[in-house]
Amino acid sequence: MPAHSFDFVVIGGGTAGLVLANRLSEDPTQRVLVLEAGSDFTGDLRVTTPAFFQTLLESKADWAFQTEPQPNSNGRRIDLNQGKALGGSSAINSHIFIPPARSRIDAWESLGNDSWNWSSLRKYYSKAYTSPHVDEASKKALGIDEWTGINDSARGPIKTSFSGDLSHPIRKAWVEAFKASGYSTETDPFLGASVGGFSALASIHPDTKERSYAASAYYTPIKHRHNLHVYTNAIVEKILFNGEQPPKAVGVQYKHDTNKTRTAYATKEVILAAGALQSPKILELSGIGNAKVLESHGIEVIEDLPQVGENLHDHPGCYISYEASDDIETLDALIRREPGALGEAMKQYAADRSGMLGSLGIYSYAYMPLPKSHSEEDRDKLQELLRQSRAAIKKGPDQARSELYHDLAEKTLLDPNDASGVYVAILAQPASVIEPNSGTSRGPAPGKFFTFGVMLSQPLSRGSVHIGSNQISAPPVIDPNYLSNPMDLELLARHVQYVETIATSPAFKTILKQPPRRRDPSLDISTLDQAKDYVRSNASSMWHFCGTCAMLPREKGGVVDTRLRVYGVPNLRVVDASAIPLISTASLQATVYAFAERAADLIKEEHGVK
Repeated sequence: MPAHSFDFVVIGGGTAGLVLANRLSEDPTQRVLVLEAGSDFTGDLRVTTPAFFQTLLESKADWAFQTEPQPNSNGRRIDLNQGKALGGSSAINSHIFIPPARSRIDAWESLGNDSWNWSSLRKYYSKAYTSPHVDEASKKALGIDEWTGINDSARGPIKTSFSGDLSHPIRKAWVEAFKASGYSTETDPFLGASVGGFSALASIHPDTKERSYAASAYYTPIKHRHNLHVYTNAIVEKILFNGEQPPKAVGVQYKHDTNKTRTAYATKEVILAAGALQSPKILELSGIGNAKVLESHGIEVIEDLPQVGENLHDHPGCYISYEASDDIETLDALIRREPGALGEAMKQYAADRSGMLGSLGIYSYAYMPLPKSHSEEDRDKLQELLRQSRAAIKKGPDQARSELYHDLAEKTLLDPNDASGVYVAILAQPASVIEPNSGTSRGPAPGKFFTFGVMLSQPLSRGSVHIGSNQISAPPVIDPNYLSNPMDLELLARHVQYVETIATSPAFKTILKQPPRRRDPSLDISTLDQAKDYVRSNASSMWHFCGTCAMLPREKGGVVDTRLRVYGVPNLRVVDASAIPLISTASLQATVYAFAERAADLIKEEHGVK
């Protein structure tokens, strides 16, 4: 078998993997190899053009996974999209670039991860992206003119913008609607978000109006470095060890382009960055994980680490669309793929990068606690659900981890200054919504629509991802266990109901047709039970998977320590969303970049790399 030697071998050329490739290869004496299973799509218009996002789903750039049937979601299998491309999911995501609430990162430290808090991680967010320049007139239209500060120190590779039409009336209306309800954002969320509505950044270059992502921003500018080697279409089969005790990672076995098996040796470290759904798979195929799982597939146990693949969590979310006023610009014609509208949009974009193709129409976000409209009696009911949830924790290997997360949930879920739900403004209807009580979906309807997306910010439900075979070609068995904790259904249903309050607020009188009319007339969420039914039939993944190789104390269910080293296995580290111990408030993209930036510094410090 042909063999090659490097200082660092990085498994996965995705969001985190390419950050590591860039930073570790800054020292010309360090030889870095990146192995990416997908292809290089950096010149593909579907990747670079923001509004073509939907065309990437279930394409060759997408792993296109599905969950196991979800009992609490009417037995549905839910689509899970994950980037199979250089740049990973940053190549196919919806461009949202927002930070978590400050409290969410501080919670990482409270879970047992010393020095992982907002104050230590904030500078790494700034290291990852460039904050756009916004003139005074645009600040007013965006609803950010009253912010007490903007993160001007951010000067990193990812170029961001307030994409689309800066003067679109939805931006200011959105901020005013939440402010009128008592929830306002006082400063740039990257300076410390808590609750309130705000105009959201997108990872779209402000000048070229193209996707800015890990491949274009972190790799393309430095691809000429002689000490950096990036192989695409490279399928990693397993991590190799030296046979000693404790077992030390020494390299990787993989196939590149052909079916010929190759070996790459790492003199310093093997770094796993294959994502929350794939990193556990590679660990298990390599003999690291729950011994019972490994033995059931005939895999030699290198390190019995039972929590590999456990603790999977994600944001479940729903969408509710309302008819927009006739004079409001929306992207519904693109959603319906109307030839005339698409042709005109392509002409505008080609001519001067204007028009509908430069944005997905996701302009604004809101981080929301349980709405103030709920009574003390209602809150008491939720407190009782939390108590029941703790009482239901079973004794066994997951007990310590589950109790740790419940301790946190009891402090934050009902806190009026902490988000339990996230609301999203979308200038179009979703491609399809399942009709309540019918089990069938309908496609895009005629007309213009404004959509509220609502996601559960702090899910208590936990699932798993494991191998179902000892074959590398077999997809992992993914069971997020959505809504298995009753608290999740209760909270998400309440947030879905609160959409009506926002939609009927004075700020939306000129945005929506009056009185507000839903796209789906049969949808009724007047009662909590009706809202729960809607959630069960419609909640889908926001593709924010994390936690499956969690950074936690080993005795509390951890897989990696605070320097992201795999317990019991020297020279092996995990740097991706799987190691993030607690899900971000909303989109994970910015947090994965910051996480990888800090990891790069930890690795360089440990090995004396410049």
